[in-house]
Amino acid sequence: MEIDATLLDILACPEDKGPLLLIEDVLLYNPRLRRAYPIENGIPVLLIDEARDVGAEEHESLLGRVQGES
Repeated sequence: MEIDATLLDILACPEDKGPLLLIEDVLLYNPRLRRAYPIENGIPVLLIDEARDVGAEEHESLLGRVQGES
């Protein structure tokens, strides 16, 4: 299930209230805090407790995946 572009424009990180990057319809990513939020059955799970920290190598990989989509 794909995240609607309008919805993506409204969604924000629950921690810093900034924009999120959509990574292949599987997660929403905050590159500023290096936090990844899962998308389960097409529904973003924007709960701080459900997010995971992203290390430097994965951070670079995720940014590359976003840039490759544009």
